[in-house]
Amino acid sequence: MKLFETLVNRRRFLQSSAAVGASAGAVTTGITGLKGFSAVSEARAQAPRGETTITKNVCAQCPARCGIDVYTTNGRVHGIYGDTGNPIANGKLCPKGHLGSYFLYDPDRFKGPMKRTNPNKGRDEDPGFVPISWDEALDTVAGRLNDLRRRGESHRFSMFYGRGWGASDAGMQGDFGKLYGTPNAAIGHSSMCADGSKKAKHATDGNKSYNSYDYRNTNYLLIVGASFLEAFRPYNNVMQMWGEMRSKSPKTRVTTVDVRMSPTMAASDRALYIKPGTDGAFALAVAHIILSEGLWDREFVGDFRNPNMRFIPGRRIAAASFNEKWVHGIADWWNEELIDRTPEWAEEVTGISANDIRKTAIEFGSTRPAVALFERGATGHFNGTYNGMAIHSLNALVGSLFAEGGLGYQQGPSYGALPADANNYLDDYARNGAWKEQPRIDMKGTDRWPMVDNMMQEVAPNHLAGDPYKIDTAMFFYTNPIWSAPNPKVWEEALKDVFIIDTSPFPGETAMYADIVLPDSTYLERLQDIPTYPFEGWPMAALRVPAVEPIHDTKMYGDVIIELGKRIEGPTADYYHALGSIENVVRHLAAGFADDPGDNGVDSFESWKEKGVWYKKPYKWRQIRGEFYEWDGQRYSRQLSEAEVQEHLFKTPSGKFEVRSGYLEQHAAYIEREMGIPSERVGLVQWVEPRYSGGDGDLHFITPKTPLHAEGRGANIPQQMMVHQPIVGGRNTVYLEVHPQTAKDRGIRNGDRVRVTSDIGSIEAECRFVAAHRPDTLVLPFEYGHWAQGRWAKNRGPGNSSEITTNQSDPISGLASYYTGKVTLERA
Repeated sequence: MKLFETLVNRRRFLQSSAAVGASAGAVTTGITGLKGFSAVSEARAQAPRGETTITKNVCAQCPARCGIDVYTTNGRVHGIYGDTGNPIANGKLCPKGHLGSYFLYDPDRFKGPMKRTNPNKGRDEDPGFVPISWDEALDTVAGRLNDLRRRGESHRFSMFYGRGWGASDAGMQGDFGKLYGTPNAAIGHSSMCADGSKKAKHATDGNKSYNSYDYRNTNYLLIVGASFLEAFRPYNNVMQMWGEMRSKSPKTRVTTVDVRMSPTMAASDRALYIKPGTDGAFALAVAHIILSEGLWDREFVGDFRNPNMRFIPGRRIAAASFNEKWVHGIADWWNEELIDRTPEWAEEVTGISANDIRKTAIEFGSTRPAVALFERGATGHFNGTYNGMAIHSLNALVGSLFAEGGLGYQQGPSYGALPADANNYLDDYARNGAWKEQPRIDMKGTDRWPMVDNMMQEVAPNHLAGDPYKIDTAMFFYTNPIWSAPNPKVWEEALKDVFIIDTSPFPGETAMYADIVLPDSTYLERLQDIPTYPFEGWPMAALRVPAVEPIHDTKMYGDVIIELGKRIEGPTADYYHALGSIENVVRHLAAGFADDPGDNGVDSFESWKEKGVWYKKPYKWRQIRGEFYEWDGQRYSRQLSEAEVQEHLFKTPSGKFEVRSGYLEQHAAYIEREMGIPSERVGLVQWVEPRYSGGDGDLHFITPKTPLHAEGRGANIPQQMMVHQPIVGGRNTVYLEVHPQTAKDRGIRNGDRVRVTSDIGSIEAECRFVAAHRPDTLVLPFEYGHWAQGRWAKNRGPGNSSEITTNQSDPISGLASYYTGKVTLERA
């Protein structure tokens, strides 16, 4: 039997060998004589279809800023891959990184400048757009702005923006406002994004920014309210670092604290479910254990003067008994806040068992290096800044700030100067005009909001009330508040009597209110600088090079500002003529690299364009065993003085990490008035009760982003819908994720149409049972619900979650409380 099998297999081998020989044109007489075989035609390579070019660019699907290689053949983009020379991408991309060509060739894009012919505005009104030339469009806008300036009402012009990429787009707005004369240039969307985390760090370590992280060397990761494996910046690189952290030795241990079973929580070593808005209570209990168990980093934090002393629950310490080093206010913090913040207390507040809190605290406190990170899940509440301060303080207790395997802040690139200095082109109106006496329309910097960076969500209600005044003209870049702002129907009403200029490439909701459309080019058609978002701390700047010339009659936003500026009366026009174009601006920025070449040899505009990125490693400063050192080119050798630490690293009043915040104490009266905290306590990192919005609802309502969110611009991309289908939604929707018992208590079956209601309205959705979430929490991924944006996005379910999100904000950071709403649930 085996002999027969051997003969058969040998015969098959000979047959296949003959076939290979024939196909290669090497047929012998003996083989061709075999029955069933014949010569075949010579194989030929496919004829080339055209020249392929590879262009360096930067993805714009999220804030990560991954470098990409864009493949273009015969003028058409057909492939996008991660740039192997870009330290963020490392030759890789996330699931949405390949969608750029779909944005470029979106059939619903604006094809050129448009003007409105229908004076009525609303979601059921056709704008009646008709095409116009760029000259007509820019002349129309400039004429309106010049008229406002002549009347002394230039403050009634506002610029709004979302994602800014660098000096060559959003960075152009500040000088425009200064030269033209408006306090409202520009109002960013950060108060509807992540200002809570930045403000928490500003209050404790003096840096108003996001952190950079040294994930490769981290041994413990405590993730609180951050969708680390879904939407944490820089997302693509975070996924790569996850693989490194979880496969190195020792493996990075991960504890995730969240209100739902996220992909991050599912992949973690420990999953802790927390009641929304109580993250600060959890962090304070962890801090209590770290101190009471003697686990703090003494070389960084400081220590008792008497080595026999320790922190004992319920017992105060004398302030003089503790010798502070780099953490200011430890004794007060223990005496006035932490002394009774036991895990048992936190269990009652958060719902996390005291045993789990204690285990997590001991692990975190005894592992070096360890990092605690957080985002909007913890800070998207009335008490968000205090929640964030409590979490960030854990990094100080274990000495992770500016340490190997810890966290720091991002350095900026060595840019050259612009072609002209705007300060040299100010006329008397720009210097001393009546506009300087006017507050911003969002009331930033006034007694109403003295501590915030932006309050975009307040603009619509302020305009409707005429408080402090009415907007006349508004320009929008990379933001769509009629869809994304809390309670966006207020924006629908407010913008009916405002002259709107929209610059989006796509027909979003705000664009449907536009009087003039000045369409931006997509990112594959732009030239612009891209300094990195916080990454690994060392300076880095990528360059976005057009893969193709604009396929429609569009202009990059920075060039729109320059061309508009050339039309403004007075010396403003001279300034913008001196700038010339965005290409001239970018070339001047790149001139700075000549004196500080990048590690990859980039020292000019041409080499920047060729390599796509400039960077300088390593991070300039390092904290080692409680001392700070500066990199000298070979090692961290030069020790910093306390004054230098305060200048570069801890930019606080004390020059240290502050658990009694001097910054907050400067605003004590305001915080006491708005939050009810006694003025003598406002500086302490402390527990503050959340204030839930939404009325009398009995369920928490959470709207996380998904990995396919694509900056809110992916809803009109069919390929994005396809990837969503097996994960969080069906063909035309994303599901409302409901715990089975919660649904059954209300007579709701899996797949039922349901209604979710808050105090400002209702939306409908399709129910899907998810037993892994908290029973008191509904989860609706933030993705769809558009009534515009294009043929595939329009009217695809579920309803827009923003329409049941009350406009309530953290008084300190101004962050909109997207995650603090209460709702009711019923069958539709």
